[in-house]
Amino acid sequence: MDFPYGETEIAYLRARDLKLGAAMDRISPIHREVDPDLFSSVIHHIIGQQVSMAAQRTVWQRLQAAAGTLVPETVAAMPAEALQALGMTRRRALYILEFARKAASGDFDLDALAEMEDREVLARLTSLRGVGPWTAEMLLIFGLRRPDVVSWGDLAILRGMRMLYRKRSIDQRTFQRLQKRYSPYGTTASLYLWAIACGALPELTDPGAGRKPDKKRGRHT
Repeated sequence: MDFPYGETEIAYLRARDLKLGAAMDRISPIHREVDPDLFSSVIHHIIGQQVSMAAQRTVWQRLQAAAGTLVPETVAAMPAEALQALGMTRRRALYILEFARKAASGDFDLDALAEMEDREVLARLTSLRGVGPWTAEMLLIFGLRRPDVVSWGDLAILRGMRMLYRKRSIDQRTFQRLQKRYSPYGTTASLYLWAIACGALPELTDPGAGRKPDKKRGRHT
């Protein structure tokens, strides 16, 4: 299942931002897979923090094979050492085990998140050890399919903005202005900014390439 967007979102963003609209017209429709099973989505994102996509995929496949059915009860029953043996750090294993036990006991109500506003979901998710602001925002997109998420903590989003708008840096004030411009379809804008950052428009270079990152700037777990 891909993140849902269509002509409504594209037409709105095209009207609001001529540069983004022109870029979207040149880029093929973007298919980004989502995981409506929020339990597995949380675990998948914890595994993927600060590792390559290939490493994330390997550990994820091993966990699926080891757990059998990937539900809170089966993961909660696994020893931390068994999780760590799949290729993750002990800290990540403990984060996953703690989350699975909370989900299995009902201390963390995953179903309730669907009824919450984005801000409430972010607060609830970041109460989990191992889930920081960036991870929570990615879960909003790829787990809950929320339509208006643009992550200040995502380096690729900032790179895409620099490339599209020809800026050496994106400060928080500029980011917030763009975020407001994209709303209420910020997630669709994010999909295209990611594509731009990954070279979808080869003539767009990064004006900020080689600059030292801002203090405290990075991909937050």
